[in-house]
Order: sequence, then C-alpha cells, then structure tokens
Amino acid sequence: MSPVLLFCILIAYFALLLAVAWATSRNADNDSFFIGNKSSNWMLVAFGMVGTTLSGATFISVPGAVGKDGFGYGQILVGYVFGYIAVAYILLPLYYRLQLTSIYHYLDVRLGRRAYQSGAGFFIVSRLLGSTARLYLVVNILQAIILDRLGIPFWATTLVILAMILMYTYQGGVKTIVWTDTLQTSCMLFGLFACVWFLLNALDMSVIESLDAMQSNGLARIFTWDVDSPNFFWKQCIAGIFIVLTMTGMDQEMMQKTISVKTLADSQKNLLTLTAVLVVVLSSFLFLGGLLYLYAPLAGVTDTGDRIFPAVVMGHLPAAVQIIFLIALVSALFPSADGAITALTSTFCIDLLGIQRRTDLDEAGKEGLRRRVHLGFALLFLVLVLGFKWIDEPSMIVLILKLAAYTYGPLLGLFAFGMLTRRTLTDRLVPWVTIGAPILCALLEFYQQYLLGSYRLGLELLIVNGILVFAGLFAISHKETAEKILAPSSMRA
Repeated sequence: MSPVLLFCILIAYFALLLAVAWATSRNADNDSFFIGNKSSNWMLVAFGMVGTTLSGATFISVPGAVGKDGFGYGQILVGYVFGYIAVAYILLPLYYRLQLTSIYHYLDVRLGRRAYQSGAGFFIVSRLLGSTARLYLVVNILQAIILDRLGIPFWATTLVILAMILMYTYQGGVKTIVWTDTLQTSCMLFGLFACVWFLLNALDMSVIESLDAMQSNGLARIFTWDVDSPNFFWKQCIAGIFIVLTMTGMDQEMMQKTISVKTLADSQKNLLTLTAVLVVVLSSFLFLGGLLYLYAPLAGVTDTGDRIFPAVVMGHLPAAVQIIFLIALVSALFPSADGAITALTSTFCIDLLGIQRRTDLDEAGKEGLRRRVHLGFALLFLVLVLGFKWIDEPSMIVLILKLAAYTYGPLLGLFAFGMLTRRTLTDRLVPWVTIGAPILCALLEFYQQYLLGSYRLGLELLIVNGILVFAGLFAISHKETAEKILAPSSMRA
C-alpha cells in the first residue's frame, strides 16, 4: 500500500483527536487537567483505561511472545484479576476517604515529606522509562512501515507525534483524555478482532480447529510447573497481583483517571469492569499470537517476536486489514503517552513543586507553570525515545516489566509500610532506603547464578524489591505510633 495514503490516514485520525480535544477542553482549568473536575463517567473511564493498560507494547509484544512462551502470559493474567480486586477494595477506599488529587500525598501525612517525595520521584522515573519504551515500540513500527519510505527520519517522527499529543492534552488534561482514550480503545479493539477474523479466514479454520493446531505446534501451553524457571506458575501469578497493585493502584496515571469518577462505588465498578474486559482482550491477543505463528510459515514470514505482527499484516494481508492495523496501532500508541505526560505533569506540579499550596502564584501563574512542566516532560520523552532507539531491545514487553520491577518496588515498599504498620520513620534516611533497595536487587540479579544456584529470578524481583524497602524502612523507624490523623481535611492536595 502507498505510504502516502497511510500517512494521510494518520493525519485524518489525528484531526479527529483534535476535534474531541477541542470539544472537551473548553473552559478547562487546573482542576480539569488534574482530576477532570471529579465528574468523569465511570463507564467511559473503565473502557478508556483498557487502552491505557494495554498500550502498544501489549498490541505488538504479547502476540509476538507466543512463539517463545506459548500462552504463558495467561499465568500473569490470573494474577491481574486478584490484583484489580485488591486495588478496588483496599486502595480505592483509602484514596476516596482522604480526598486525594495526588495519591502520593498519602505518604506525606503518614510517613513524612521525604517518603512523599521519594514515592513521587520513583513514579516519575518509572513512568518516564516505561511510557517512553512503549512509545518507542510503536513509533519504530510506524517508521518501518510508512515513514522510512517517505524519507522522514526517526527523530522527526517522534517529535511530530509528541507535538500532536501536546496539542490535544495541553489544556484539558484528564478531562480530555477520558474521551480520547475511549475513542482510541475502540479503534484498538476493532483492529484486534478484525485481524483475528481475517487470519482465521486466511487459514480456513474455525476457532476450535485453530486452537487444536496451536496445541499441536506447542503454541497453546499455558502453565509452567518447573520451580526453577522464571515462568513458574506461582511466580507469574503472584507477580501479576503485585504488578497490578503497583502499576495501577500505586500509579498516579491510572489512579488519576480512576479517582476522577465522582463516587467510590462508581470507581470500583470502573475497575471491576476493566478487569473483566482485560481478561477477554488479553486472551484474544494471545489467540491472535497463535494465529500469527500458524500463518507465518505458510506466507514465508521468518520474523518473530515484536516484528511478526506487522510483518504478516503489512506484507501479506489485504489493504483493508493494513489500514485497520495502522489505525489500531496508532490507537495503542497515544494512550501510552498522553496519559503518562499528563500524570507526570500532575505529580511534578502537585508533589514536587507544591503548586496547590503556593500562595505566591495566582491561578493564571499556576496554569502557566503547569504548561511549562507539561512541555518539559514532552521534551524528556523525545530524548528517552531516541535512547531506546539506540538500545534497540528486540522484545520491549520484557524490558518494560524489568524496568517496572526496579522502579515500582520502592512504591510497593512505601505504601505497604504505611498501611501495614503504625511506626514513625526517620525522615531523612528514607531516600537512602528507596535508592539502596533497587541497587541490591541489581546485584542480586547479576550474581544470581552464584547466590541462588539453578533458581532464576523473574517478575518476582518486584516483590523482592518491595520487601527490601519495607525492611529498610522498618530498620529506620520508631516504635511510637504516628500522631498525624489521616483525616480528609489534612490530606487534600
């Protein structure tokens, strides 16, 4: 298909996003940007969060990983279900009771200013790395299938895409993203199911026949019971629980949208609905991966991993499927970046700059500061995406989960210590603990063959990291009960 036609489709899709942004950001203020004026519809938030949760990494990497791991990702999916239930009934009631705008303000009142800043800081690092890795994955594919053929360099592609994201999030923030994510999730899911349908027809198989073929080719294996394997079922399941607890329940981007819903009950319905939809969608992505690996040998495709999906679609399927794939891919791209830049702006402004507590700025001054921070994070995204281009990791989903283990572990330890103990911390030592634990995890992983024998660390490294932070905090804490009362009036920020 002509790269010029594909490029025109991209521009038309972006124009649609701008129209949605214009309609939803009129009369928007800082409260709209940060929490959507606490008026978001829970059904829209739930549906839109599917796109944010999945992102381009899921769209490309989960099907691609089937060739190596079969349906093993399903073990993590089991953990996800329990994780979302825990977030809905443990963390959300806390956030609503304390009327939080930034969830990390809980750490300020409960554990102290350094814990608060450490939590916000690790979120910023984690979201910067994770979101730019996801963004790189999709931009790299767009570059290969369209923009290289037009002679447009990678850096220019990234710059233009980030400029597009800035244009539709600059004013409305969360108020806009709730609607644009809904649109983008719809397009991504339509692309997923359309590709499944076309591949089933190309293979001339029913769903049952294709599953039998996947089983015969070793593609449908779900469970691994080897205790020493990084893919051991209980490792993956428990890791899935903690991935959701940290990457959703302790993540400002995900919670910023969730707590923009007016009531706790509706917010809980949002998360439980999201859970049910994710089970269906992620299972469908695994099924799609199996179809791709069945079809690839017939079409002479030798690509594997992240490259197999675009190679099959753009090289061997009809033009209509190529257009659907492109729109779905772009729809997977934007939610992984727009919400991240907005949440990073919110966290930096609220938690590190204290924008809501500053009396030296009027509303116009606060809005100007927020916009400058927003622009600064977009520029950081550009630099980091170019860095990932230089690294060129073949399977980004593996890298993203590894980054999460190192950067969300301190958040897990901080929140767990605050919620499970009533001890008081020596505030000045908290940053040393939160930085030291990931360093110890890196050493443990590097020397695991000497320290752990045949056992290999997998996603449980996130839990180990959290335990190390919890133990370190316990060591620098005091027995007396914290005197601060967790009351809504003292917590609002």
